[in-house]
Amino acid sequence: MTERSMQEPTLLLLTALADAPRHGYALIQEIAAISDGRVKMRTGTLYGALDRLLGQGLIEVAAEEVVDGRARRTYALTAVGRGALATEAERLRAVATEAERRLSVAVVSPRVRGAFA
Repeated sequence: MTERSMQEPTLLLLTALADAPRHGYALIQEIAAISDGRVKMRTGTLYGALDRLLGQGLIEVAAEEVVDGRARRTYALTAVGRGALATEAERLRAVATEAERRLSVAVVSPRVRGAFA
């Protein structure tokens, strides 16, 4: 059985944490930047996903502090999370390469008589 591909929120969160640990608001900003503004993750979605990823061992709490009277957690990728992200990046790269290969092939399919009548 093959492993299931990552859902986009997971992929974006792990990607946002790949180069540096970040806290929640910084993750929301980084995800918007990575997706060129296409994805605007809401706080409820973010923290639900972070809890799930913590439970799966893909991320960890790197630091906890109080800023302006509010608790702030900073999250980081674990070695398992880094491996999962690398595997997903390779899967996506292989699919994209195949899609580009197929798009570059000039195929003219014959029309089936009556199909477009």
